[in-house]
Amino acid sequence: MHDPDARKPGGFTHWVVYNIPPETNHIAENVPDTEVVSGMGMQGKNDGGKIGYMGPAPPSGTHRYFFRLYALDRMLDLGVRATHKEVSDAIKGHVLAQAELMGTYANKREQVA
Repeated sequence: MHDPDARKPGGFTHWVVYNIPPETNHIAENVPDTEVVSGMGMQGKNDGGKIGYMGPAPPSGTHRYFFRLYALDRMLDLGVRATHKEVSDAIKGHVLAQAELMGTYANKREQVA
């Protein structure tokens, strides 16, 4: 999950998940902040330097959040705690298909009108 509208140059990555088994058809709520999640794959480091999902929290305005899913021709040869950049580099030349979902989120203080 990536927020390109964050103040950080290049945006802010909120969640990195890789080596998802092909038979996975959903991800449950409240995924634990562990490096390996049974039936889901491996979680890398988000741009906050932590393992796991870091929800949207824009300081102001409405931000876009992109969830990108890639079907690969192999599992990635990466250890635990991989970064967004490491995963992006490792998938080059191995993408069979991809999907993208974009949602927006505004700070709750600014949603009240």
